[in-house]
Amino acid sequence: MSITSRGIVLLASCAALGLIVPRGLAFAAFGGALVAIVTDAFVVRHVPAVRVAVPAILSRGVPSAVVVEADPATGTRVKVAQSADFRIEPDEGSGRLEATITAMRRGKHTIPRPTTLRVGPLGLGCWYHRAGEETEVVVYPDMPQARRIAAEVRHGRFGEAVRRSRGPLGLGTDLESIRDYLPDDDIRQVNWRATARVGSPMSNTYRIDQEREVIVLLDTGRLMASPVGDGSERTRLDVAVDTVAAMAAVADEVGDRVGVLAFAGTIRRRLNPRRNGGEAVLAAVFDLEPVDEESDYSLAFRAIAHNKRAFVLLLTDFLEETASAPLAEAMPILARHHALAVASVSDPAVEEALTTPAPNAAEAIRTAVAVDIESSRRRAASRIERYGATVIDVPAPQLARRCVAAYLRAKSRARL
Repeated sequence: MSITSRGIVLLASCAALGLIVPRGLAFAAFGGALVAIVTDAFVVRHVPAVRVAVPAILSRGVPSAVVVEADPATGTRVKVAQSADFRIEPDEGSGRLEATITAMRRGKHTIPRPTTLRVGPLGLGCWYHRAGEETEVVVYPDMPQARRIAAEVRHGRFGEAVRRSRGPLGLGTDLESIRDYLPDDDIRQVNWRATARVGSPMSNTYRIDQEREVIVLLDTGRLMASPVGDGSERTRLDVAVDTVAAMAAVADEVGDRVGVLAFAGTIRRRLNPRRNGGEAVLAAVFDLEPVDEESDYSLAFRAIAHNKRAFVLLLTDFLEETASAPLAEAMPILARHHALAVASVSDPAVEEALTTPAPNAAEAIRTAVAVDIESSRRRAASRIERYGATVIDVPAPQLARRCVAAYLRAKSRARL
């Protein structure tokens, strides 16, 4: 229970009466005011029913609608607490709050119970409550971007898009139909169950399997905790997981098997390539956060070295030549057997320093440092490219599209 501003003014007025009327009368007025305030608050003591309507799955950084309704709505104000995990704007309303919620971090998060304020009919007393239930939401990476890219591939509008195709008839693994046996059929095509049921020889007709495998290696080491630097709160791992979502959506679209391996100093998550594996890939990595460990590239590469030939995309951060030395040393493990691409987010501060004229000596020093960093990154990229890998080093908004383009290019050129 609490006192409204109107109730405070009433009590102050009763106290001021003591200056112009007998003290006993002032005390009686003050007591009557207190009784009126308590009675007014007592009328609205009951906890209102509150319902929070919000999508069960959100995408990080993408605003979604949230509605908070109180019953009774009349005289009830609702307020939703803010959090470091999400932002709600506006966060307060009367009776019914229609707002937008923007998740800032991936994973599972809880929206606290709303706070309600009910004011008495006289406006003198009020009552605060924690009403309703906590609401759990799951925050995925940037799924709208992934769906847009997959839609462009589906409609043939993504540069080197590869549509889902069916292979030629032959001794494959995709059963097409059952027909009468022909004299030149391979004995392995005979369907013995159908033969026994029909009473005459029957053969299976297969299509040759044209599915390819895509494996995304997701670095979750300490370097991936650094911010992208574009003014947002995204980390390099956030951008990498967005790219995983886009790769998984496109692999499902073109009919390839997709899997993921997340690592740092150890293997954190592993999902072997599977058909229509996009949802499983997202479920495996959506809540991963960076850990304070050095990334063991050799460990990750050895884990998939003997897999069927695949397009392998490594999402990491190679700062400069020395820091990327462990990656370059591990490259021979995969380079001979897989089509490999290594992707990283470039630093916008370095790009800005390289493209902006230096107006003074301090900025000239900054530009010189940027040139040194960029030269070191290029040397690191050249060292990786010697093993036949494709190096992708682009700003964060371009990373997903460039990785998908590299995958489709490798597929169209029969590198898988």
